[in-house]
Amino acid sequence: MNELRAESVSTFDKPWAYVVLMKPDVTFLVVITTIAGFYLGSTGRLEWARLLHTVFGTMLVAGGAASLNQYIEREMDARMRRTAARPLPSGLLLPREVLRFGVGATILGAAWLALGVSGLACLVALATSALYLGLYTPLKTRTTLSTAVGAIPGALPPVIGWAAAHGSLSLGGWVLFGILFFWQFPHFMAIAWIYREDYARAGIRMLPTVDPKGDATFRQIICTSAILVWVSALPSVVGMAGIAYFFGSLALGMVLLQVGLWANRSRTNARAKWLMHATVAHIPLLLLWMILDKLAMR
Repeated sequence: MNELRAESVSTFDKPWAYVVLMKPDVTFLVVITTIAGFYLGSTGRLEWARLLHTVFGTMLVAGGAASLNQYIEREMDARMRRTAARPLPSGLLLPREVLRFGVGATILGAAWLALGVSGLACLVALATSALYLGLYTPLKTRTTLSTAVGAIPGALPPVIGWAAAHGSLSLGGWVLFGILFFWQFPHFMAIAWIYREDYARAGIRMLPTVDPKGDATFRQIICTSAILVWVSALPSVVGMAGIAYFFGSLALGMVLLQVGLWANRSRTNARAKWLMHATVAHIPLLLLWMILDKLAMR
């Protein structure tokens, strides 16, 4: 049935289907964190051409990984309301088309980084893709610990940017990694709480699917949000940012923690959505504040 539907898709729909396949919202987050990592890792004048090469190559690898993830999870996506309209379960694209596109985008992106940026940036990008597809994706149906495993590749994009600009995996890059790592827990737990029935239907073992009351889920949200407050302040401690950033990061972190505590008081989907939106706003504001603080220090 899907093959017949894919063959009947218009030439206008196909290109858009490939755009959707790359998960533009996730890829956008990858891009902005990569840009932030590049700028913060730069020690002299910003190399715009190198930055553009880094962003383009990283975007291709991220889009390729997103496509291959959907190829692997096409049956699960078909069982979930929030993913049933994706190109594969909806029949806009065939599995072989998605597989070719995902592999091609990943290879092209890796080659672009290796030739246009550096071998180190290429290796970090490939490690991100390998961890995402090789560990996180298969673990999603086996253990609730998959979220912690998935937070590792999810936190690596700023490290790609840092490596591209700085030429090494030094302390600053790992501080950015730590911020993104802990940020993902309140973000994804909020999403998982909203769509817990969908995840259960697909057999995905996110924490809310095995924690109907939400005690463990919201405990994790609150604990990781509290850790994030202090991890976010580390750039000032290691000399990446100044005192203005230190207090700004504490303020942003405390606001996010308070939203998490507020959501915990009733644990409704509406409050979880507010928490999700708060996390989406938090990370770009934090990175922008860090970049502005570095500008002021020059």
